[in-house]
Amino acid sequence: MGAFYRSLCGVLAAGGLFAVTACSSTPAASEQAPEEAFAATAESEPSPDTPDGVPPGAEVLGTPRQGEPFEVTVIASNTADDPSRWRFTVTDVSCGKTLDPAVTAHAADSIGAPHSPPAPEPGKQFCVLAIDVENIGKKQNSWDTSSTVSLNVGDTRYTQSQTDDEYSSEYAQYWQDKTNTVATFGVNPGSKGPTHGVFQIPEAEQPTTAWFTSSTAIETVNGTEPGYLITLK
Repeated sequence: MGAFYRSLCGVLAAGGLFAVTACSSTPAASEQAPEEAFAATAESEPSPDTPDGVPPGAEVLGTPRQGEPFEVTVIASNTADDPSRWRFTVTDVSCGKTLDPAVTAHAADSIGAPHSPPAPEPGKQFCVLAIDVENIGKKQNSWDTSSTVSLNVGDTRYTQSQTDDEYSSEYAQYWQDKTNTVATFGVNPGSKGPTHGVFQIPEAEQPTTAWFTSSTAIETVNGTEPGYLITLK
């Protein structure tokens, strides 16, 4: 069949007849060798060696443990020539408790509302991730945990919802009033202060890792961005 096909294409070409599609030298999908088809499928599947907590397709730039500082250069299209650089240290993760009463009272007082501790979603618990954040770049920059960090239970990744973002902002405002060095509001090179992420995971579960992206979001228009996988205690 293959010899006949090549002969027919030769006759058509010699007679000045062009059948580009029919006489293409590229084999159809059904004619691909089994090993070629397997290779194409394997390339599109996640690597079995990818650790739990890493977004599919993401490059792992480092695997520090809780309490170990790690440095992140945040690359964005508009700051490629002058990126922001940070030194992060995950200092604590606390789950199954109410949010810090001092933080929620501070937030209520700022708007004249009664003190009423927020409750997590049904079947969920709050987890508060505490991070020391230092600006080691060359200019003032800001950073927070919204869309940039996931808290993971095995291979399931939890990011902050809009409500969680608000809780995280309340922590930021509370600590900004105490330290004036919270990265959420912008800090200069050499400044260091606390940042808190607020997440909700299922009750009775414990987080195992956290993922920190090296971009402005875990997923951008360019796809899943590289990052760091932190093992929690």
